[in-house]
Amino acid sequence: MGIAVIGSNMVDLISYITRMPEEGETIEAPDFQMGCGGKGANQAIVSARLGSEVVMVTRVGDDLFAENTIRNFSENGIDTTHVLRTEGSSGVAPIFVDQQSHNSIIIVKGANNQLSAEDIESAAERIKGCKLIVLQLEVPLETVYAAVEFGEKHGIPVLLNPAPAAPDLVLDRVKTCEFIVPNETELSLLTGMPVDTQNDIRNASAVLLNVGIKNVIVTLGSRGVYWTNGETEEFFGPSLVQARDTTGAGDAFIGCFSHMWVKTGDIAKSLQTAGLYAGDSVTRLGTQTSYADALDFQSRYPEVEL
Repeated sequence: MGIAVIGSNMVDLISYITRMPEEGETIEAPDFQMGCGGKGANQAIVSARLGSEVVMVTRVGDDLFAENTIRNFSENGIDTTHVLRTEGSSGVAPIFVDQQSHNSIIIVKGANNQLSAEDIESAAERIKGCKLIVLQLEVPLETVYAAVEFGEKHGIPVLLNPAPAAPDLVLDRVKTCEFIVPNETELSLLTGMPVDTQNDIRNASAVLLNVGIKNVIVTLGSRGVYWTNGETEEFFGPSLVQARDTTGAGDAFIGCFSHMWVKTGDIAKSLQTAGLYAGDSVTRLGTQTSYADALDFQSRYPEVEL
């Protein structure tokens, strides 16, 4: 088994808007799309579509969305043994995308709030066979901490995507992570430092390295990606594409990076490919609907080895 994603799933409710309404105002939106999402699920789908073996540890509700979410995992080749049912609502994410491709997102965690350390232990034998654990912050922090501790105990590298930003995240409890992958806003929140310039990003990243995290990877949107391990650092330029919808681009990056790193162990190569993949995803509408499989991606980037 290649990758264990311990985290969230959501149902994306995407409205394409001309502008946000004012308080008390009702306006018409030109288009709407509903699909499967959630940071954990998105990252798992990308890794699976690119060829990784993926097990998903998550919780769904007992509503109409649950069966569709489980079926979506299965159709993408993801092991759903530990996709567990919870009384109540599944997670949902109303998303608003404007004409400049900027998005605003509200998440309702629903069943994701019930994912627990006990669920990780129930999946222990499956997770132990994996080469990477991938985490996000759309589930309880105590569950995230338990997953980090599980990885440390069993010698499994952990990648933490600290999103959505959580000001109460205790860095000392995630210091054993192999990778932390914030965007610039999350980096600023985690460190309390500015991130306006390359030097700012370098200084803020050093704070995370000093905690003990081995690799800091900062996604910078149109400015590209920064990576440092304390000895080596590199800024990778952005993929130059015409963006239509940036929703889920960060998840595309992490899912592709995870797949590539598990396969090659080469961080720089994995970052370069992940940047291309995330850039490719923003040229299409939607979240998981914008994620290419290996054959489709390589048809546009034949120089890439997946």
